[in-house]
Amino acid sequence: MNTEAKLTVADLKQFTGSEHFYRHGLSRNHVYTEGAQFLAERAQAYWLLDKIALHGSSKIARERFQVWKLTVNADGSATLATEDGNDNVLRTETVVHGFSTTRNCPLVSSQ
Repeated sequence: MNTEAKLTVADLKQFTGSEHFYRHGLSRNHVYTEGAQFLAERAQAYWLLDKIALHGSSKIARERFQVWKLTVNADGSATLATEDGNDNVLRTETVVHGFSTTRNCPLVSSQ
């Protein structure tokens, strides 16, 4: 029996703006929205929140506002890009995680 939760674009489109914020458990300076929390719960993607909070880049850490974009490729790999909110790319990396669908997922983080 497949118990994997399905996550659709419509599920994510319900989150625009935010009324509630969450603090990352290991990096208390990182705050994320209920949309990111929903994604982590539904897709079992707490690893993604960890990767964002624990990125280790001083260049990214200097940015008070960050946009993180996860683009899933047809082969199940993904690209995680960080932008400054003005479409300036700060960092990209390939993530091999076995994703099952091709979707783009923007997340916003602030410190």
